[in-house]
Amino acid sequence: MSAFRTVRGMRDFLPEEAKLMKFIESKARRTAQLYGYKEIITPVVESYELLAAKAGEEIRSRMYAFKDLGDRKVALRPEFTASVARLIATTLRNEPKPLRLFCVGSLYRYDEPQQGRFREFWQSNYELMGSNKPEADAEIVMLTDSLMKSVGLKNCVFKMGHVGVLRGVLSHEKLEDKVQNEVMQLMDKKQYDDALRLAESAGASEKCIVTIQKLVELKGGDVFETVEKAKEYVRGYKRAVDAVMNLCEILKLVSETGEKIDITVEAGFARGLEYYTGMIFEVYAPETPIALGGGGRYDRLIELFGGEPTPAVGVAHGIDRIMLAMQRQKTTLRTEEEKTIMIIPIKEKLKREALKISRTLRDADIPVEVEVMGRKVTKALEDADRRETSYAIIIGEKELKEDAVVIRNLKKREQRVVKIENIIETIKNNKL
Repeated sequence: MSAFRTVRGMRDFLPEEAKLMKFIESKARRTAQLYGYKEIITPVVESYELLAAKAGEEIRSRMYAFKDLGDRKVALRPEFTASVARLIATTLRNEPKPLRLFCVGSLYRYDEPQQGRFREFWQSNYELMGSNKPEADAEIVMLTDSLMKSVGLKNCVFKMGHVGVLRGVLSHEKLEDKVQNEVMQLMDKKQYDDALRLAESAGASEKCIVTIQKLVELKGGDVFETVEKAKEYVRGYKRAVDAVMNLCEILKLVSETGEKIDITVEAGFARGLEYYTGMIFEVYAPETPIALGGGGRYDRLIELFGGEPTPAVGVAHGIDRIMLAMQRQKTTLRTEEEKTIMIIPIKEKLKREALKISRTLRDADIPVEVEVMGRKVTKALEDADRRETSYAIIIGEKELKEDAVVIRNLKKREQRVVKIENIIETIKNNKL
C-alpha cells in the first residue's frame, strides 16, 4: 500500500461526488445569471496584508501564509470578499453602481478537520456593491433562498441578526474597536460568559452587561415580535435602536416577496469577520448542524483598501457543505439525463472506423466512449451496462459494407441496424 495520502484537511472527490459538486456550482452560476451578477475570477494567492486587514483574529491565525521566492508575505485566500473589495477599490473603481459580482472557487483555512469543515473548501460568492438600501440586503437573502431551493434542499432555515445591535450597545459604552472585535469573536463562538467578562473588564456598565445578556437570550421564529422586544431592550442606545429598525425593514421586504422563507431572528447573533457593519445571516438545513452559507452588510471595507466609500452586502455559500446537506436529505439531482454512447468495434481492424464515428458524434454534442481494452463484444457490453451507458454502437464488418452499424439501447435491451448517416438522428430523437 502506498504511503502517499492526501494532506490532512484536503480530500479527493470521486466521480459521483465531483458530479454533485459541479451540479451545485452550475446552479450557483444560474442563480447569479437570474439575479444579474457577473462572474469574476480572482487569484487564489493574495498579499497577506490584504487578506489579514479585516478578516478577524480567528481567521488571521488560520491562514495558509508564507513567504514566496521574492520574500513577499502572501497567503492562500480564506474567503472571497477581500479580493472583490480590492478589485472595487482599484480596477473597477469607476464602474457605475450598483455592481453585482459573482465568483466561485476553492478557499483555504487551517481549521481542525471535522464533519463539513475542511482545510480546502469551495464557495460561491455574491457581492452587491453601491447600495445602502434595505432592498439590497433583502435581495441577498432571497438569492440564497433561491439557490437552496434550486439544488433541491428542503426546509432550510435562515438565522438573522444585525451587527449594529451589539456594536451600538458596546460603542455607547465607549469600548474601543479592538475590544468590541474580541467580544464579537467570543460571541460568534458562543463563549458568552467570556465575552461579557471581557466587556466588563474593559469598562462596560452593569446596564450594558444586562442588556447584552437579554439580547443573547432573545431569539424566535415570530420575527417581528422578536424585533419589537429587541427594540425595547436597547432603548436609550440610539445606534442599536437604528440597527433594530433597519433589520425590521429588511425582514418586512423579505416577507412581502410572496416566497415563504423560514427565518429566525437572534438579537445577540455575531459573525467572526470584523468587517460586517449591518444585517448578518446564516442558512441551515435541518439534518446538517453547520451553516451552509452566510453573509451580511459591510459598508466600510472598500475604503480600507483605498477606494471610495462604497456600501456593500454579500453572501458566501459552502458548495461542499450544500453537497453534504443534499446527501443527508437524499436529494435527487434534477438534471436532464444525457445520453451516453459506447462504441464497440468487433475486430481490431475496425477501430479506425470506431474513432471516426466517435468524432462525428462528439461534434454533434453527444458524449462517447470508445472500447479501448480489446474486449469481446459480450464483455464490452457488460462494461457499458455497468457504467449505465445509454447506447452501444457495435461496428461489424457485415454492417459496415452497407455503411451501417448496430445500435443497441442498453436500457430497453433492443437493437437494430442503422445507417451511419442516421446515427445522430436515431439517438437524439430516441428512435430506438
